[in-house]
Amino acid sequence: MSILSLEPGDRFFAAGMNVLQEAGISLRLGTDFDEYKEILSQGRPGYVIGDPFDPNLHKLDETNSFWVVGQEADGKIMHTQAMRVLPLRNKSLGEYLRYGFRQFPPPSLDIDFERSRFRSGPGSQNMFGTVCYHGEYWISPDGPYRGEGWSALLGRMAFLMALKTWDPDYLFGFMAKPVAHKGFMARHGYMHCEPGALRWYIKGRQDALEGFLVYMSGEDLRYILELPMADLELQAA
Repeated sequence: MSILSLEPGDRFFAAGMNVLQEAGISLRLGTDFDEYKEILSQGRPGYVIGDPFDPNLHKLDETNSFWVVGQEADGKIMHTQAMRVLPLRNKSLGEYLRYGFRQFPPPSLDIDFERSRFRSGPGSQNMFGTVCYHGEYWISPDGPYRGEGWSALLGRMAFLMALKTWDPDYLFGFMAKPVAHKGFMARHGYMHCEPGALRWYIKGRQDALEGFLVYMSGEDLRYILELPMADLELQAA
């Protein structure tokens, strides 16, 4: 008798695709970020792509990056996110971001880079190997998409894609302090965070915008994708 085993995330993928199909949502995956910018120009007029995924600033292709766009049955965009592998070159993530944090500014703000800073915590100081950055995350405020179930589902879909594509050692993102305090980190699936990692100063203002570094290891990623997804069951009901 043979025993069949499922790869990490297989059950989640099947359940997630079922929920998306029932809601009339399709996910579009790509690696051409010029195409992604064109999609955004049509579906999110006025939105400016973030620096980490701007093809004019970085060499982005199928070897190191991908984007995801969620569309309703009529073609309307309801979701975006993207991931890329960072060129750490044997540095830890904390060491890389000591100066490289300037590559990840909040979009559409006039940042004072001289006053802004990154503070490496114990987690980022020990992240080596294949490390993926997760950004461009957006869910449309129009329609029933801002609930916890959709955040869990869509975020984990990208986690699964990253796992299947690169099998990363670590995956991380940045999250504004007020958003993290509202619990979005947990709903999204991140298992660890470093509060106070980023302080962004806007030119002409005294107060800083504080950002958390949220992250998980490859082992965490597999664990999350194998958890029973009660949120998905609620959405499918």
